[in-house]
Amino acid sequence: MSMMSIRAATIKDREAIRLVEEHAFGQQAEAGLVDALVASGDSVLELVAEEDGQVVGHVLFSRLYVETNGHRHPAVALAPLAVEPSFHGTGIGGALVREAHLRLKQAGETLSIVLGEPAYYGRFGYSHARASAFQSDYQCEALQAQAWGEAPESGKLVYAPAFTSELAA
Repeated sequence: MSMMSIRAATIKDREAIRLVEEHAFGQQAEAGLVDALVASGDSVLELVAEEDGQVVGHVLFSRLYVETNGHRHPAVALAPLAVEPSFHGTGIGGALVREAHLRLKQAGETLSIVLGEPAYYGRFGYSHARASAFQSDYQCEALQAQAWGEAPESGKLVYAPAFTSELAA
């Protein structure tokens, strides 16, 4: 029986991460976003899931800020989360998110934002209700947030520059 493990991503994982992202999303955009976030230093936490020595899952949290009343409150954006299609439904994505949340809370992060499927991310504590007062180009039902401490309830979400350049590409 094989054992899945989760660990911090390393430079040696770059190509495997790129492949997982491309396979999971069926395109290169998310892989390019990951590369850009890592290259620009905006990555806060990046984890991989391994099964029998093969990277089969990946999650990245990047720095974003909530601007309110002239202040910038640091937060994180969950994007992207990817699992090799042959491993969908095995719990790898959930395990990556739960482990990342533990590490982020231990590091003192207080707010996480995700743009994704509400039913899926709601399982981890994200809600649109928590994100509905934020100003964002991505404001919709899929924009969700969760707080682990004192965090702004409103303000403008300012994502890492890679999000804007990747969306424009």
